[in-house]
Amino acid sequence: MSSDVTEKSQPAERAGETGDTQPTAPPPPKRSKLKSVRDMVLSMAVITAVSFGLYLLAPGRDAGADPVKEIGYETEADLAARAAPYELLVPEGLSEEWRATSVRYRATDPLGATWKLGFTDPDNEFAGLVQADGDPATVIPGATQGAEDTGESITLGGREWTWYEGTPYNALVLAGDEATAVVAGTAPRERLTEFAEALRPVTAP
Repeated sequence: MSSDVTEKSQPAERAGETGDTQPTAPPPPKRSKLKSVRDMVLSMAVITAVSFGLYLLAPGRDAGADPVKEIGYETEADLAARAAPYELLVPEGLSEEWRATSVRYRATDPLGATWKLGFTDPDNEFAGLVQADGDPATVIPGATQGAEDTGESITLGGREWTWYEGTPYNALVLAGDEATAVVAGTAPRERLTEFAEALRPVTAP
C-alpha cells in the first residue's frame, strides 16, 4: 500500500523521463543596452519634432508678426514736466506710423535730470529724444553714442540744431540755457529732422 502512495506522489519528477510533457521554451534573448538607448533617443527625436511642428502651427503664431511693442507716454510726460527743472519736449503731429517704444524720466542720472523718449519711425528705425541738464560735454557724447559735430546748423521749429554724424547714430543737437536736447538714432536724416521739428513743450496740468 505504501508503494502505491509513493508512485502517485512523483509523476512530475518522472515526466521528463517518460516524455509525457513538452520541454520548457528558452527565455527570449535580452536586448542590448546600446539598442535600448538608441531606441529611446529616436523616440525623443520624433516627439520633439512633432511638438515643434504643432507649436509652429498653433493659432496666434505669425512668422511675420510685428515685434514692436507700442506704449503710451502722455501720463509720464505730464509727471516729468512737473518735476523737470527745464522745459520738457515731446513730439506732436507725427503720423500713426511713428510709435513710442520707451519712456523714462530720472531726476538723478549721470547726465543730470534726464528725460528719454524712444520711437520707431515708419520703417522701424530708431529715433529717440534725450534731454538733460548736465554738462553738455557729457550729455552730447552719451546721447549721440559718440557721433561727431559736423558744424552744420539746421533751423527747425524756430530752434537752431547742429547736425552730428557717427556710427551707429546720427543726431541733431539743441544746446539750451537750461538743458541740452538730442534727437538721435539709426533713422535716416529726414526722419530725425521730422522728429525734431515735431517737438513741442509739454504744458504741465
